[in-house]
Amino acid sequence: MVRVTIDQSECISCGNCYYNYPEFFEENPDDSLAQVVEKYRVEGKLNEGDAPEDMRNNLQGAADECPVEIIHVG
Repeated sequence: MVRVTIDQSECISCGNCYYNYPEFFEENPDDSLAQVVEKYRVEGKLNEGDAPEDMRNNLQGAADECPVEIIHVG
């Protein structure tokens, strides 16, 4: 599994992650911040998820494309 975290307090709601990688990220309807889709959330946390290894490259792409560098892939 690949652990991904989002520093939501620094999110600028640009949408890069959830427009380009909707299989893992989505826009929170209440505050427009990026969050992890429910399927991959860890303990219900909106900003933390575990993804299958085969998603690593896409998730790293999301992290690399984030203009404020708040997506961390571990």
